[in-house]
Amino acid sequence: MTNTLLTRGSGETLIDQIVRSVASRIDDKVLRSGARMPSIRQFAAAHGVSCFTVVASYDKLVAKGYVESRRGAGFFVRERSPLNAVQRAAQDDPRDGREPKPLDVVWLIRNMFRQTPLQQVPGSGVLPAEWLDGPLIANALRAISRQGAALLLNYGAPQGFLPLRQQLQLKLAELEIEAKPEQIVTTVGVTQALDLVAREFTRPGDTIFVDDPAWFLMFGSFAALGANVVGIPRLADGPDIAQLAAMAALHKPKLYVINSVLHNPSSTSLSAAKAFQVLRIAEEHGFTIVEDDIYCDLHPGAAVQPATRLAALDQLQRVIYLGGFSKSLSANLRVGFIATSPEWAQRLCDRKMLATLTTSDIGERVVYKILSEGLYRKHVDRVRGKLDGVRARTVRQMEKAGLKVDVAPPAGMFVWVDAGMDTNVLTERAMAEGLLLAPGSLFSPSQLPSTRMRLNVAAMQEPGVWTFLERELGR
Repeated sequence: MTNTLLTRGSGETLIDQIVRSVASRIDDKVLRSGARMPSIRQFAAAHGVSCFTVVASYDKLVAKGYVESRRGAGFFVRERSPLNAVQRAAQDDPRDGREPKPLDVVWLIRNMFRQTPLQQVPGSGVLPAEWLDGPLIANALRAISRQGAALLLNYGAPQGFLPLRQQLQLKLAELEIEAKPEQIVTTVGVTQALDLVAREFTRPGDTIFVDDPAWFLMFGSFAALGANVVGIPRLADGPDIAQLAAMAALHKPKLYVINSVLHNPSSTSLSAAKAFQVLRIAEEHGFTIVEDDIYCDLHPGAAVQPATRLAALDQLQRVIYLGGFSKSLSANLRVGFIATSPEWAQRLCDRKMLATLTTSDIGERVVYKILSEGLYRKHVDRVRGKLDGVRARTVRQMEKAGLKVDVAPPAGMFVWVDAGMDTNVLTERAMAEGLLLAPGSLFSPSQLPSTRMRLNVAAMQEPGVWTFLERELGR
C-alpha cells in the first residue's frame, strides 16, 4: 500500500483506510501468516501519516485478529485457523459460508486491478498506458460511431466480424500460416480462447501439458475444469524434449499449451530443431498443440531474429493457433482469435456461442480499422523501438541491483530473473510499499516457493522500484 491509496477528505478516516487495505491484503494472502509488518516509524514515513495514526491502525488490526504484537519484536500477521477463514468468506459472501475465497493463483490479478491507476508494477504483464496509443483507438471509435447507430446496438457475428477475419488471414500469411476466414474464430482475448479450447477438447481427469514456467492464470482455469495440469521444463530454446517425451508416454495428454515466440515469462523463443521434435512427439502420442502467440507483434520477425512457429510448420493440422491484441494495442478491447482447421473452428464457434453468444462487434471493428489502414504496423514498430531502447540498460541495472539474469532476451518485455531468495517473501515486502512483483511460484503449476520472478522492463522506470530492490537484495 502506498500513500496514493490514502485519500484525505474521502469521508473515511486514515485509520480505517489503513485497516481496510492491510486486512484485504491479509485476506488475499498477499501478506502471509507470520510476515513482519513495517515498524511504526517506517510505515508512517512511507505513507505520510503520523506515528499516532499507525499505532491506532495496528491496534485496530490486532483487535480484529489480523495482526499480533510481539513484545520487543514488533507487529506480525497473525496465524488464523481455516475455520476463521471460512467464516470470513461467509461474511464477504453471505450466500455461502462453506468455502473460503480462492487464493494464490488469482492474487496477482486481484492486486493488479486493485492498483488503479496502475503504479509501480514491475511484475505486470502489460505495457504502461503511456507506451500505447490511446488517440489511435479513440479515432477509430469515432469513425465507427459515424457509420450508423445500428451497429452499436446489435449482436456481432458468432464467428467474428468477417472483415477482421479476412484481415487476420493476411496477417497470418505473413507468418507463413495459411488460414481462411472460416478457420478463424474471434474471442474475448487469448484468455477466453484457452478456455474454449480446454472445454472443447478435454474432460475432467484429462491431462494438459504446460510449460514450466508459464503464464499462471491458465493453471487455475484448467484445474477448475478438472484437468490434471503437468509442467514441462522450459529451457532457453524450448521445452526439455527428453522430459516431454517421457511425460507424454506416462500421462497421454490431450493438449500441450506452449509459447513458441517470446515465451512468458522469459521472452525466449522456440528453436527450429525443438519445434520439429515437439511436433513429432505430439504425433506419436496423439495430443494437440495449442500455440499461444499473444506476444507475436513484439517480436521483430524471423528476418531479424530466429522465430519458429509450430502452426507454420504444421499448417493447423495438429496445432491450434491463438493470437490477440491486448498486449500490443489495448487490453480494454479484449480482441483475440483462434486459427485452426475448418472442422475445429466450427466446434469452437459453437462452444463460444454457448458461453457468450458473440464477442463485441465494436471492439473487433476498431481493431479491423487500425489493421486495415496500416496504422497498427507503425504503432508496433514504435513500441518495439521503445522496448529496445530500455531493455539492455534495464537488464544491466537488474544485475547491478543483485538480480541474476541467465538469459538476456533480445526482444519482448519480460526478463526471468533469480533474486537469490524466496520471491514470495520479497513480494510480500514489496506489496507493503505499493510495489507489485510477480513471484516465480506463480509461474509453475506446482506453486512451490522459488527464487525466480518475472520483471517487465517497460514497467521498471520508477526510481522507487530500484530503491526497493537494492535495499532488499543488499546492494
